[in-house]
Amino acid sequence: MSLYEEWNKLLDEQEREQNFWKEFLLKEKDTYQSILGKELSEERGTILELGEKYKLTPMEVVGFIDGINTSLEKEIPLDILDETSNVELRINFDKLYYNMLEARAEWLYKLEEWDKILTKERRKEIKKEFDKTRIAVSNKVGRNAPCPCGSGKKYKKCCGK
Repeated sequence: MSLYEEWNKLLDEQEREQNFWKEFLLKEKDTYQSILGKELSEERGTILELGEKYKLTPMEVVGFIDGINTSLEKEIPLDILDETSNVELRINFDKLYYNMLEARAEWLYKLEEWDKILTKERRKEIKKEFDKTRIAVSNKVGRNAPCPCGSGKKYKKCCGK
């Protein structure tokens, strides 16, 4: 069984286990603080080396990579990773910040280490882009609006009869 399969099995087993999630999310936060604090846009090494560096088990390293994978310049195929696999994490910080907003990971996107990486203005821009994707758009046509069929008549005098 690959580390990724083990990670997913553990997630299924620990779905409601609050202590597991509390511990893992703290480790994840510490890892992000370290990466952001050192302004590391690239991190490389074996799964085992990264685990030792960030105080994570190999399975937790794969879980961390699973979480950051869509924020990387090139995604890593997770199901082939083992302890000796070499990985290269090339982080796109704009994507990472956006994805943290999307995940509602306030404990991560509000880290003070972001101040060194992205300006407040850039973070506001990313937040604005994110918020645009959350706006609901109604397809309802008002009675006095031009008819969407293109006739040039008001909706109430055309298709709205």
